Amino acid sequence: MIIELLAALFLLIGCLFMLVASLGVYRMPDLLTRMHATTKSGVLGASLIMCGVMLFFGESSVTLKALAVMAFTTLTSPIAAHAIGRASYFIGVPLWKHTVKDALKDRYDPDTLVLRSPDQDADSNKKS
Repeated sequence: MIIELLAALFLLIGCLFMLVASLGVYRMPDLLTRMHATTKSGVLGASLIMCGVMLFFGESSVTLKALAVMAFTTLTSPIAAHAIGRASYFIGVPLWKHTVKDALKDRYDPDTLVLRSPDQDADSNKKS
């Protein structure tokens, strides 16, 4: 009885996080902020849902599969969001008009797609 209620609580909270992620896609103004909202909320929501599944079924095979899903989404979702964000920045997807600071501006070489760090900029300024 208590295990089922705890499982239901995990499922409900996980679904709420997934709802927040979907609202983030709808409400956020540009691609990068949408990805930020969906990546964080989506991973947490999926992990909580998998915790609820593990508690509800209580079988080792289901638990192992749920843990695998949690590990996979936790590892791959941020990497995929980073790759999509980087690609969108390279091709010039516009940032939100109220973006305060573009930290990557003048740091990417458009020909080689290499990112320079602020330390490299400071070193090049010292040499000149």
